[in-house]
Amino acid sequence: MKNPLIIGITGGIGSGKTTLSENLRLKGYDVYDSDLEARRLQNEHPLIRKQLIDLFGKEIYSANGLNRSALAKIVFSKKELLIKLNEIVHPVVKDDFKNWIELHSSKKFLFLESAILFESGFNVLVDKVVLMTASEQIRINRVIKRDGVTPEQVMTRMSNQFSDKIKIPLADFIIHTDDNLPMVDKMSKLLVQLYESL
Repeated sequence: MKNPLIIGITGGIGSGKTTLSENLRLKGYDVYDSDLEARRLQNEHPLIRKQLIDLFGKEIYSANGLNRSALAKIVFSKKELLIKLNEIVHPVVKDDFKNWIELHSSKKFLFLESAILFESGFNVLVDKVVLMTASEQIRINRVIKRDGVTPEQVMTRMSNQFSDKIKIPLADFIIHTDDNLPMVDKMSKLLVQLYESL
């Protein structure tokens, strides 16, 4: 039996990755959300938990789990701490993703949503890359509306991601979302291209 084609979905914050993933799930495709799974593992995985407490102190966890907003304030202002955080979390998420692929190995396509696909080295685990793009101002406006944050906070998060200029030559498919046309149409076109590439 042929292995599934693994497709990475990436793009800067506010570019439309999650909207594409949601549409794919509605169509019956399986999508691994690396950000969501990293959050789960930060709460559930004993080694991650221990290493984060060693690095940031036990107050980084509350009864509800990891205090993500407190952690974000620390790591987004200190790049070396963000690197250390990623060194703790990324290998565990990669292993979890590999296990997930095994569990879904009968599928034709499997999708991985990751904002930092290239930055984290996750791109080595995929066969094709879909890059979502939109102009910086549109992305900033979307994230402000979605997360209730300031433009400065969005810019800080953007500064920790590769620019589209770096990612475009590395992508197999590019979906522009500036036009706000229905994502379902963009997804249908992508799926046709993926089936043709088999």
